[in-house]
Amino acid sequence: MNVCKAVMVLSTAAVILTMTGCTNWKKRYNELDVEHQNLKGLYENCVASLDSSAAEKAQLSQQLTDAQRQLEEMKKSPNKGDATGFKVGDVSIDEKAGTITVTLPNTILFASGSATLKGATSKELDHIYSVIRERYSGRKIDIVGHTDTDPINKTKDKWKDNWELSAERALTVLRYMLGRGMSPSNIRAVACGESLPVASNSTAAGKAKNRRVEIVVHMR
Repeated sequence: MNVCKAVMVLSTAAVILTMTGCTNWKKRYNELDVEHQNLKGLYENCVASLDSSAAEKAQLSQQLTDAQRQLEEMKKSPNKGDATGFKVGDVSIDEKAGTITVTLPNTILFASGSATLKGATSKELDHIYSVIRERYSGRKIDIVGHTDTDPINKTKDKWKDNWELSAERALTVLRYMLGRGMSPSNIRAVACGESLPVASNSTAAGKAKNRRVEIVVHMR
């Protein structure tokens, strides 16, 4: 009788151990299956991302090629205004930098020592804005302010130095463009003060050339 009981106890224990083992393996299988599905999803996302990146890279490469070709054609043109569309200011093209720059002398926009536009509207800035909207929409635009080396005298109560004056002039033009509808994500103001002269500051004519605002269109 005791032997029979012992056998029954052992049999029952074996069944329980077997059932417990199966339960653990099933649980582990389910865990591994979930992990497998997660990894599969990550892999598929990576593949999709790589395919998308490759397509974007190809598109950007084509855009850069088109922009470079366009700049080269503009550079060869005897009339930069006709080639770029800009009919005001001094237009220059830098193939290496990938930029078109329209330079306006400060005398067109501002009185001496002032950062307020001479008029409520500016036909030059309106023209530049319309060309950018029609031909260069979505391109990044820099508005760059420059001065000569003369220290601030008459308006020193307004401007600490030429850096501040050039910054305020660039901001004035930027705000004018924003008021016309240019996207704020595509434009920025840059102050150069007297640091990037294009002529000698030893003559009045040279100083006049250095006092300027540049509208720079980035083609790439």
